[in-house]
Amino acid sequence: MTDLVIRSRRVLTERGLEPACVRIANGIIEAITPYDAASDDTSVFDAGDDVVMPGLVDTHVHVNEPGRTEWEGFESATRAAAAGGVTTLFDMPLNSIPATTNIAALRIKQDIARGRILVNVGCIGGVVPGNAGDLAALHAAGVTLFKCFLVPSGVDEFPHVTEADLREAMPILAELDATLLVHAELPEHIAAMPNGDPRHYATYLASRPDSAETEAVALVIRLAEEFGARVHIVHVSSEKTLPLIVAARARGVRITCETCPHYLIFSAEEIPDGATELKCAPPIRPSTTRDELWKGLLAGDIALVASDHSPCPPTMKESELGDFFQAWGGIASLQLGLPAMWHEARRRGVSIEKLSEWMSAAPARLAGLSGSKGRLAAGFDADVVIWNPDIRGAVDDMPLYHRHPLTPYRGRTLTGLVRATYVSGKQVYLDGHVATATHGRLLNDAR
Repeated sequence: MTDLVIRSRRVLTERGLEPACVRIANGIIEAITPYDAASDDTSVFDAGDDVVMPGLVDTHVHVNEPGRTEWEGFESATRAAAAGGVTTLFDMPLNSIPATTNIAALRIKQDIARGRILVNVGCIGGVVPGNAGDLAALHAAGVTLFKCFLVPSGVDEFPHVTEADLREAMPILAELDATLLVHAELPEHIAAMPNGDPRHYATYLASRPDSAETEAVALVIRLAEEFGARVHIVHVSSEKTLPLIVAARARGVRITCETCPHYLIFSAEEIPDGATELKCAPPIRPSTTRDELWKGLLAGDIALVASDHSPCPPTMKESELGDFFQAWGGIASLQLGLPAMWHEARRRGVSIEKLSEWMSAAPARLAGLSGSKGRLAAGFDADVVIWNPDIRGAVDDMPLYHRHPLTPYRGRTLTGLVRATYVSGKQVYLDGHVATATHGRLLNDAR
């Protein structure tokens, strides 16, 4: 029997936006039916003209628990996700302590998360020097995505890998048909000490040139081609990376990539001196790069958009000093991804259908969830976001549920208001209020 009907004049179905009803039973979409087909004996959420679309899937989130819960944590992160229409997130293997590089660490993280999450959470495994022997066991436990850094990560417990380390790990991941997510920067291209004023953003940008990314991607492509491995380049920041990926894909290399909202919204020219809330690695580049990344998205060269939500306590941003080299690199944006992206996408004439592909369907495919998430269709999980694409709002006026409200979106007005979020047919957010019930589930808990 149908538990709930969500109806609207703008439901994103397989045919596009249209009037429809989403019928939900036992946490699953039972059917998509005509708008007037809601029955009186079923609970109905009438969304009016609001957009009803698949909940967002964010495959790049740093929850930081255990070990650095003062940075974020499962409760605060999943509350922020629910408020932002994110119904599934994948937690990176760092900056938690221990890092998720073996079964014991995975179990610790899952035990802490269980019963405390409002949205679905998957765990990403880590590839670090010396843990190639742990990868098969992590995969058997349900981990399908693995992450490595080619440059120092910023935390000692997650060291970066070299080509020799990748030569150990890649054949194993290829045999498992698991995907290796790569932070693609090479340390030999990066200036450790500033050649200029460390408060100037231009100094920081010059220290991490495009070549750090393009040469790292070239290395990953060469090894992926040699071993037949499946690889995914995270947070692409340079348009110069895209021709390498497109050419490799044309040769049959199994490679995809993502970018992040901050690379598509901000530009180097507008970052003031000392504005360390905008420090990330790789860095935000000029507006010409931003425009080319949008072109890459629209052309399909970039598969998806993920947040790379990487918060920290405000003191670690060194706001008083404004030193880009001393500040922690990471941007807090988990709750704001949908309105931030839509604000810029709408200005560029991009459709809601495209936005949903980049932030729901494509990340679901990357995570191996294309049969259950990322679409509103019969048999799919009832993970739904309801939002008004026409309302503009100041970020300063929004209740932010991240553990720390520090974000570079402060002072900005964004377009698109999330009204309600459902996880497996259960409402976890409604009009500014986050539910107390924890309806999320661990996606790769094989126990």
